[in-house]
Amino acid sequence: MSSAAEILVIIVSVVLAIFLLVGIILGIYLIRLTREIKRIAHSAQQTVDKVGEALSSAAKFTSPIFFAEMIKRNFRKFTKQSNKGDK
Repeated sequence: MSSAAEILVIIVSVVLAIFLLVGIILGIYLIRLTREIKRIAHSAQQTVDKVGEALSSAAKFTSPIFFAEMIKRNFRKFTKQSNKGDK
C-alpha cells in the first residue's frame, strides 16, 4: 500500500469513528426525548381525563337546573295567559 492510500484509510477511519460517536450520542438523546414525550403525554392524558370527569359532573348538575328553568318559564307563560283569559 502506498502512503497516500494509508493516509486515506486513516482519514476515513477517523471520520467513521466520529460519525459512530455522534450516532451513539444522538441515539441516547432520542431515547431520553422519547421518554420525556411519553411522560408528558401520560400527564396530558390524566389532565384530559380529569377535565372530562369534571365536565360530566357539571353536565349532570346543570341538566336538571336547565329543565327546571325551562319548566318554570313555561309555567309562568301559562299562568299569565290563564290570568289574561280570566279577566
